[in-house]
Order: sequence, then structure tokens, then C-alpha cells
Amino acid sequence: MLHILLKILLLCCALTSGMAQAVQLSATRLWPSPDYTRITLEAAQPVAYKFFTLSNPDRLVIDLEGVEAGAVLDALAGQLTATDPYVGAIRIATNRPGVMRLVLDLKTAIKPTLFQLAPLGQYGYRLVVDLYPVVAAADVINRQVVSSQPNVSEAPKPVTSDLTEPVKPATPAGVDSAKPSSPGMVESAKPVRPASPVVAQYARLITVAIDAGHGGEDPGAGGANGSHEKDITLALAKKLKQKIDAQENMRGVLIRDGDYFVPLGQRVVKARALKADLFLSIHADAFIRPDARGSSVFALSEGGATSAAARWLAKKENDADLIGGLNIDVKDPSLKRTLIDLSQTATINDSMKLGHAVLMKIGGVNTLHKSHVEQAGFAVLKAPDIPSILIETAFISNPEEEKRLNDPDYQDKLIVAIVDGVKAYFAKHPITAPSRLTRNP
Repeated sequence: MLHILLKILLLCCALTSGMAQAVQLSATRLWPSPDYTRITLEAAQPVAYKFFTLSNPDRLVIDLEGVEAGAVLDALAGQLTATDPYVGAIRIATNRPGVMRLVLDLKTAIKPTLFQLAPLGQYGYRLVVDLYPVVAAADVINRQVVSSQPNVSEAPKPVTSDLTEPVKPATPAGVDSAKPSSPGMVESAKPVRPASPVVAQYARLITVAIDAGHGGEDPGAGGANGSHEKDITLALAKKLKQKIDAQENMRGVLIRDGDYFVPLGQRVVKARALKADLFLSIHADAFIRPDARGSSVFALSEGGATSAAARWLAKKENDADLIGGLNIDVKDPSLKRTLIDLSQTATINDSMKLGHAVLMKIGGVNTLHKSHVEQAGFAVLKAPDIPSILIETAFISNPEEEKRLNDPDYQDKLIVAIVDGVKAYFAKHPITAPSRLTRNP
């Protein structure tokens, strides 16, 4: 009798222990994008899972082991919209005791990638579900770019708009551009304006890749009033595209056009697939001191960083892959070929010239954090054949600058300055080569 009671007691303990280990999700998030759709399940402990696909119709089935039903998991279906390019419906139900089944009804055949992320920053354990189309998005981009190009045999018109007028720098209210507000952190500089009007002659259409920093799972830096860097950079990127598209013989293309995560290396790959002539990465970073202020421009460095601050910032930006959620087990040979060529001295020299032109124009709108282009090992600037710069528009961690970054009028002034810098660069370094569309990637 005692033996039987002992077995019952042990069984009860085992059941109680199993119940205590049941996983409760703390958050679910859905990030649709043109390239792929991402689903994130977050919990205080790792989520065990199994998955398989079905066809006719296409479905992805994910069994979540030990996960409890609840409002957080149910909320996932409510995040789905009709515009999601890959997911048509989400169904959730108990499959068997201790197993919740998640079924994704798909709009097209997909290649699923599932992986776990350890706790980092504001996040706990994350199970990431990436749904990639069977037809690579890069192939679609290439076809769209080729079909949208004008007839290169037609001689382009000379570009004179806005270049024959001197730039009028505007110092925002409350900003003393001649006096740093944070000794040792800010260097003020007056913008350099051309002594005489310049007129750019463009041999062909110029494609400018515009990269809105961060996105999706990676919010970037945060402001004291609740602003997220990813939202500000996207707003600026969209305005920058509109302004560039309004220029004769220029077109802007967005690396991301919504709130979703794009790995740093993939941003480089997309820019090259788009045959971009320039790559502009837009950011609004934070610093440990809220009085840090000013705009900066960075280029890639083949060696060390030009300052401790530049090195710190590059590491912080490169860590975006860890925060946004990169599957490090996936080896992409095309990405490796793209990033392996770091003998790009000529491209870095062009990037420095571009960066200087943009920095001088931005100096007419905002105080400059540094009066020269800095360099560091930014992963997002490693296109071996595209002049690339990273623009830190302002410090979102500075309450005054955060407010201005959210001001549409200030955004417009900033965008005009960036475009003027791009035009000033091409005025001194006109494109005479044939289109990158004829060049092998």
C-alpha cells in the first residue's frame, strides 16, 4: 500500500512540475515585407517546436510544444492583414495535450526558416519564423529595374535645376552653431558653399539606394519622448526618395519601404541588385549623454576607426543584426561573394568625397557633430563598387533634436540639404560610364 501511495505521489509531482514548466508567450509579432514575412513568438524561456509544410493548398504547420493557449497567441491572427504578400490566414488550436498547433495558410509556395534567438536587450527568448518566397525577391527586383530603365540611347537633358542658386543655410531656433553644448563631444563647423554656380551634366539615369536604418524587430535608438529611430529613418527615407525622384535624371529606390527587418548584408545585396550608383544609409542615433547633438557622416574604413566614438557607433550599428534577428546558421554564398571583396580603396575614396559634399550641406541645417567625414567598419557600407555613406541626421537621445527630427518642416530642410550634397558631388564627379545595368554584379 505504501508502495502504491509513493508512486501516486511521484506522479503528482511530475504532473505539477510539467504544469509549472508550461510556456506562456509574452508577445507575438508579425512583420510583412516584399521580400519575406516574419513571425516572432517571444517567451521567458525557449519554445520547443516542430514544423512541416503541406501543398494543395500551401500551408506551414508549426507545433509548439508546452505552449499554453491564451490571448497573446490568439492575438497573432489579428495582426494579419489582407496585404500580407505570403500569408492568407492564421489558425491556432490545441492539437493534442501539451501541443498548440499554428497553421499558416499561404498565398504562394514558400521556403520557411525557423530559428531561436537568446535574450538580448529588451527581448526575451524568441522563436523566429521567416517565410521566403520560392522565387527570390532579388530576381523580381532585377526584372523590375531593367524594365523601368529609360532608353539609354536617348541623350539626357542637362540638369540645372537648383544648382544655379546658392544654398541658404538655416540655423534652427535655439541652436548656437558657433558654440558647442557638450565640450569634447561637439565640433561646430560652418558649411562650405561653392564660390560659383555649378551645372551637372549626367550621362544617364542615376540610381540612388536609400537605406532607412533599423526596422521591424530592431527599433534602433529611442528618444526620451518615445520616438523610435526606425520610424524617423523611414519617414526621412520616403521624403528623400520623393525629392530625388523630382530631380532630372535621378531615381531613388528604398531598401525598405515599411516596418520590417532587413539584415545588414542583405541591404548591400539589394543595393547591388538595384544597380545603384550611390548608397545612402539614414540614421538618428543615441548616445549615453543626452546633451550630445549634431549631424555626422561616415564612410567605410579598411583599417581602424578614425575615432573611439566612430568605433563605438559602428559596433552598435553592426549589432543590429543580433537585435533584429539574423539566422547565423544560414550560409548565403552570394552574400559571401559580395562582402568578401574589401579591397575597395577607390570606392572608399569616392565615398569620402560624397560624404564631404553631403556633410557640408547638412551643416547649413544643423550643427555638425564632427566637421569631417569619419570612418569605421560599418557592415552596411561594404558594397565593393558603390560609393556608400551613413548619415547620422541627429541624436534622437537629445530631447531638442528628437523634437526636431519629428518636425516635418525640419525633415524637409534636412532632405533638401542631403539632395543638394548629392548634386554637388555629381557636379564635381559626373557620371560618364555606361549604366551599371550592363555590369556584372
